[in-house]
Amino acid sequence: MPLSLYDAFVPPCLQIMGAVSGLIDKAEAHCADAGCSPAELIEARLYPDMLPFSYQVKSCAVHSAGALDGVRRGEFAPDNTDLPGDFAGLRGKLSTARAVLEAARPDEMEAMIGADMRFVVPGRFEWPFTAEKFLIGFSLPNFYFHATTAYDILRMKGVKLGKLDYLGAVPARG
Repeated sequence: MPLSLYDAFVPPCLQIMGAVSGLIDKAEAHCADAGCSPAELIEARLYPDMLPFSYQVKSCAVHSAGALDGVRRGEFAPDNTDLPGDFAGLRGKLSTARAVLEAARPDEMEAMIGADMRFVVPGRFEWPFTAEKFLIGFSLPNFYFHATTAYDILRMKGVKLGKLDYLGAVPARG
């Protein structure tokens, strides 16, 4: 049986989104244990010209649920809303995104295959895709990039994390 668009996109996003939620929990616990302020982690960056931890977490929501919503509309644009400033706000972004993904239906996503989709930066450029190429070739790699960067920022700041913290609940046969 071929892999469906739903199977290629939704379960992997849910798995890693669960892991990113766990990263937030570990970051909050680290702040309590180390006596550092939450802002020290929420605003942390790997390098001065990179965006902070809060942006990385927000982008996991944007490139999962936001991408799916964009495909439904036929257009996706960068999300320029404010960044969450606390751990609760970060959890809220992920919770909202999780609900969107959990409501997605395989038949709905299969019907999206071949649909026109545009990535638009208003006033600058437009990039055409099909729905499946956008989700699998653009948003999913971006999703993993931001999840990895969130993990890396916390590791750099001394939060005790391992590979299983990144992988989350691996869907093993059982």
